Amino acid sequence: MIRHSLLFALALTASSPLCALAQASHSPVSSTASLHLEPLSWWAGMHNPKLQLMLHSDALPTDAAQLKVEIAGQDVVFEGIEQTDNPHYLFINLDLRHAKPQTINIRILAGDKQLLQLPYTLAARADGSRERPGFSNKDVIYLITPDRFANGNPSNDNHADMLEHAAPDNSDGRHGGDIEGIRQHLDYLAKLGVTQLWINPLLENNQAQYSYHGYAITNLYRVDPRFGSNQDYQRLVTEAKQHGLGVIKDVVLNHIGSNHWWLKDLPSSDWLNVPQQPNVTATQTAPATSFTSHRRTTVQDPYADTQDKRDFVDGWFVDSMPDLNQRNPKLATYLIQNSIWWVEYAGLSGIREDTYSYADKAFLAQWSKALMTEYPHFNIVGEEWTANPITVSYWQKGKINADGYSSDLPSLMDFPLYEKLLESLNEPEGWDTGFIKLYEMLANDVVYANPSQLVLFEGNHDTNRIYSLLKENLPLYQMALTYVLTAKRIPQLFYGTEVLMTSPTEGRHDGVVRSDFPGGFANSKVSGFSGKGLNAKQLQALAFVRTLLNYRKHSAALQTGDLLHFVPQNGIYVQFRCVAKHATAGNACYQADADKVMVIYNKNDQAQTLELSRFRKVLAGNTSANSVFTGDKFKLNQSVTLPHAGVMLLELNHQ
Repeated sequence: MIRHSLLFALALTASSPLCALAQASHSPVSSTASLHLEPLSWWAGMHNPKLQLMLHSDALPTDAAQLKVEIAGQDVVFEGIEQTDNPHYLFINLDLRHAKPQTINIRILAGDKQLLQLPYTLAARADGSRERPGFSNKDVIYLITPDRFANGNPSNDNHADMLEHAAPDNSDGRHGGDIEGIRQHLDYLAKLGVTQLWINPLLENNQAQYSYHGYAITNLYRVDPRFGSNQDYQRLVTEAKQHGLGVIKDVVLNHIGSNHWWLKDLPSSDWLNVPQQPNVTATQTAPATSFTSHRRTTVQDPYADTQDKRDFVDGWFVDSMPDLNQRNPKLATYLIQNSIWWVEYAGLSGIREDTYSYADKAFLAQWSKALMTEYPHFNIVGEEWTANPITVSYWQKGKINADGYSSDLPSLMDFPLYEKLLESLNEPEGWDTGFIKLYEMLANDVVYANPSQLVLFEGNHDTNRIYSLLKENLPLYQMALTYVLTAKRIPQLFYGTEVLMTSPTEGRHDGVVRSDFPGGFANSKVSGFSGKGLNAKQLQALAFVRTLLNYRKHSAALQTGDLLHFVPQNGIYVQFRCVAKHATAGNACYQADADKVMVIYNKNDQAQTLELSRFRKVLAGNTSANSVFTGDKFKLNQSVTLPHAGVMLLELNHQ
């Protein structure tokens, strides 16, 4: 047993509710209004043996010389404390490299008088935790806005401690969807054919309004009680795995909510970027000059002025989201540990990181490296919302940047390809319009370190609904979804796309875009879950998506195969995905015995004849093909008739 003591000030009694709870249970320590100890718990056997505990109490006096702390635990090394310019905070450093699962005893004394005895749990890691697989090209991600998906427990729609109450008729209010609603429909999601659930933030958002979206977090260690509890989240992940579904957590590193408990007593004067006063209150808003410029290229631009860079990174996103200063090393450690805590606690298979480039880029490299070092087979996707592939490529692991910046971020959202997909489908075909734009955008893959690891999507919680953006044209919708789900990318769908949910097409209409999933709420006349009340087009779309997803689930060619595409001609664009049966140089599509899938996109309303001679090098070794959508069989020694606009997905058969 290693026992150390260090003098510092703390005035808190052992009868504290936090202490009583911790002494009564081996569950993670909870925080109270008067005291916070975070992370709530930790694990023995982590790859990084260091742990920094953040203790907060307004009872901590300025003079630290009168008290001492003792950390008692077998093979636990107490490395001392750190403080900030706020005497209400104390940071306790531990080395756990030889520690086994146990309960550590933290004692706070004044002289010989004990003020606080606080057990702290070091739990055993789940088997295989470090080697957990992250989401990959084998997966299809399904994005859920939890407040709008399904209300499985109406009793938690309102909570006494939460400021905003349910207002289901208000598109910008809370509607009551929750973790239980997702759990109750895991069978629907598994049968649909998706394999990963990205859920918009579930953590506490105790804001007076607009709290439903989850991005103004007020407690980084607590699931919002209107969604459920931490234990409910654990249960969801466990049961999702039983259905073949992983769970991806939506993480926000750039900012917090303006009603976060930190805002009532900031850990340090430099905890936030551009704080207005030493102690910012929950009702304050940022002055106009402190908002981010959103000029994301400044952090990569070799010619950018330093102030322009600061205006982007240090500015507040909106007035209800104070911007965090990740250059503060204690905050950086806190955020890294928080991300690791949720991965380990809940058993996650991935992280989606919000507003990625808005945080300090040196910290982002540190954060991504820490996560991927702790979990070598994990996956993280960052949001960099720009149509410029060069800007996106800067952040991906393996990219050789002129300024020497290096990242461990495996994946990013492919906004450039998404935007070009919409543009190409909506435009008439011409020399430089329509499919040719999509074809040429793929040539930009040369700027990425690993383009196949990008996440391509048909929509998300910030974009208008794809069915509406494609003018409610079902063949175009089918082409778009087929492209996303057959591209050499990791695909992602937005909840409700499978039943043709709609939205306005111009400007931002977030509350409408994130409308209730049909059938997820009481008195729904239409249900996407059961099919009740869906119209003919919705039923057709749902069957189409389910067929495509479940085919992809078992198609190695679509999951990991090489891509070969041909210059679009006459409104027809042809792609192949091919997986080799043995090692080969070059594209597997030229290998006669490779498993191959052919995708034909056709914009023509009138019947067209597609001559196959152009593809003879790829079709060598294949005599026929089966349509994935209709089951029809085609011979490959003759032309193929395309009866109308739409998409064909053909599985090629060997001789």
